[in-house]
Amino acid sequence: MDPTSGTLYTVILNLLIAQGLMGAFDTVWHHELRCALPQQHNAAPELRLHAIRAVLYGVLFGGLAWFAWGGAWLVPLWTIVAIEILLTLRDFVVEDQTRSLPPSERVTHTVLAINGGVIFGLLAWHSQAWWELPSGLHFHPQGWQSWVLSVFALGVAASGVRDAFASRSLAARAGAAPAFDFAGADPSRRAQSFLLTGGTGFIGQALVRSLLADGHRVTIWARNPRVAAQLFDGRAACVGSLAQIDPAVRFDVVINLAGAPILGPRWSAARKRSLVESRVGTTRALAAWLAAAAYRPRLMINGSAVGFYGIQGDDDLSQRTEASAPQEIFASQLCQQWEDAARAVTPLGIPLAILRLGVVYGHQGALPAMLMPVWLGFGGPMGSGRQAQSWVHIHDVLGVIAWLCRGDAAQAAPAAVATYNVVAPDTPSQAGFVRTAAALLRRPAFMPTPAWPMRLALGEQATLLLDGLRVAPACLQQEGYAFRFPTLQLALEDLLGNGRARR
Repeated sequence: MDPTSGTLYTVILNLLIAQGLMGAFDTVWHHELRCALPQQHNAAPELRLHAIRAVLYGVLFGGLAWFAWGGAWLVPLWTIVAIEILLTLRDFVVEDQTRSLPPSERVTHTVLAINGGVIFGLLAWHSQAWWELPSGLHFHPQGWQSWVLSVFALGVAASGVRDAFASRSLAARAGAAPAFDFAGADPSRRAQSFLLTGGTGFIGQALVRSLLADGHRVTIWARNPRVAAQLFDGRAACVGSLAQIDPAVRFDVVINLAGAPILGPRWSAARKRSLVESRVGTTRALAAWLAAAAYRPRLMINGSAVGFYGIQGDDDLSQRTEASAPQEIFASQLCQQWEDAARAVTPLGIPLAILRLGVVYGHQGALPAMLMPVWLGFGGPMGSGRQAQSWVHIHDVLGVIAWLCRGDAAQAAPAAVATYNVVAPDTPSQAGFVRTAAALLRRPAFMPTPAWPMRLALGEQATLLLDGLRVAPACLQQEGYAFRFPTLQLALEDLLGNGRARR
């Protein structure tokens, strides 16, 4: 009798294929696109676990696809299974300690765990037949299922190798992080106290680490203070409510970066309310707390976006400056409401700096998703490809914040509002971005993405990708800020490792 024939083993292989498909979805969608896990500063322990688990799953996919594990060979098989189960449990713990999982990822992991349990339970039952075989690996191909699982074995092994290298590179990157001076020559600004919102986001994480490295005290108001504290190894004070902060505490600078990611699900009415509340509601609560606090900070920095200016036609080559008017579209109105909420601190005598950010390029954020099709060799123009992309390197975002904290900018009168377009001077087209990235990655860039399916899938949100905006950093340049990465070429060389990092 063929020990790998019959309905039971067919079910096991089909469940393994389902496991592979769900695992591929989890890796690509959650780990790569949504969380950019290989770029997260604190992801090295999780990536190491993923690398080991990937190798084990590669053995299981390939081994069960082609062989019956006879007699004593069941011992190494079940040793692999036992190690995989233990590593899965450890992975759950590490994930909870280092990051906040989106609901879809938590659901996916739960389904994977249930499916894996069913697979191993059925495999245990089937192992009784294998125990009767002579010890050894007996070649028993299973047709198309064997070939599909072989592809999965190669794919998961490649993913494991990538995670292993990513884990190592994270440690090297941490040691090479540039230093930012937030105090300047004024000795009274050494060891300042900062209050942050949005401290667990892409920009916020980089900012908190830079502040801590420069010797400052940081308090983070976060939705999940436990995860926030773990992100920074307990070096930052983290609270889940402003009510947890003593009103008598003195903060030198308040930085408000809170806001749900604007790219994501379609902009339904509920989604728009969430985007507004995460920015405007948080900012109003912060302003109210500052009004009741015993001490006023010497500066508040508030996030915003170049979406304030709306959209721009491909043939419009003019540049938007800080004096340009907004438009009557949702992205613009969202920024207007956010900035208006922040202006509530000016009657308190707190100077306000508003940062209208372009797309921030770094090892997290939007750039990994933008580079993914290029890296796979499928890059090309999106829509017309002529739409302008206003962007800025993450190190220049931190540089501008440090520049403002040092007081190097032109001094505004007390309670004044200073607005800055935080974008690089170089504004390429979307097709120009793809060409530059493809050249650095040594990939072709020939596959266009039509506009209509994107507009169909994303609705109003598609304007962020298909309609350009040419923004100039007029005030930053007038007031003397020197960009570390003024051109796209320099920025991508740094982020892709093709050039020397500018520190």
